Amino acid sequence: MAAGQSLKLLRKRLNVTVRDVQQASRRIADAKGDKKYRLSNSWLVQLENRVSPPNIFHLFALGAIYRAPFRELLRLYGIDIDEQEKYEAIANPQRTQLLAGNSIADMQVDSAISSMATRLAPDLAPKFAMPLNGERNNGLSNITYGLLGTSDLTMYPLIRPGSVLQIDTRQNKLQTAPWHNEFDRPVYFVELREGHACGWCELQGNKLLIIPHHSSSVSVREFTYPREAEIIGRVIAYYTRCVDLARDPKQSQTSE
Repeated sequence: MAAGQSLKLLRKRLNVTVRDVQQASRRIADAKGDKKYRLSNSWLVQLENRVSPPNIFHLFALGAIYRAPFRELLRLYGIDIDEQEKYEAIANPQRTQLLAGNSIADMQVDSAISSMATRLAPDLAPKFAMPLNGERNNGLSNITYGLLGTSDLTMYPLIRPGSVLQIDTRQNKLQTAPWHNEFDRPVYFVELREGHACGWCELQGNKLLIIPHHSSSVSVREFTYPREAEIIGRVIAYYTRCVDLARDPKQSQTSE
């Protein structure tokens, strides 16, 4: 059913006329001290008979008049407020962040991550339908996912920007056991005041150091622990490219 027809049905269920709606909207506008909330007879008739959406002021007035939640009226026009968080990573891929709704207990996680991978790294998307490290997570609530921002070079080239990270939230304390190479060295996902970070970590007194890869151009960052930085968990798997997006294979072949 078209949005306009749904609004018309709401009005008729309350047994109010177009003129009643107009007068009600004027009362709202007067109470608000803002004429933008007013609805005219002709505008409401057009709204009920066409696809173009109302502005937020008119939608607010209609919600009050029809006693319908604002979010429900938005859904008539294909806008679901509950989906907003899911699109934050798509809107801001340059930022390192946790992926919304990524509890492995949620059956929609695989498709959500696959969709994200398709947008950010199409050739990596099929990997998200495969078992991680040869095993299924079996509904473990301690597994969550993060996105390494497309401008985050902290772990470059080991973990390239745009990678999707699998995080074990049980491992939220720095590991003291010795590591033998850069692949064994634990990588942690850290929550900061202004966002998130991913990297090797060291604790010196009350200072948490986020250590970049030795080939990266990023400097060591220092935060007061745990006031300014909190370890969410250890990165136990990541899905990354083998080559840089910026590199053009044709140019490479030509130079050779």
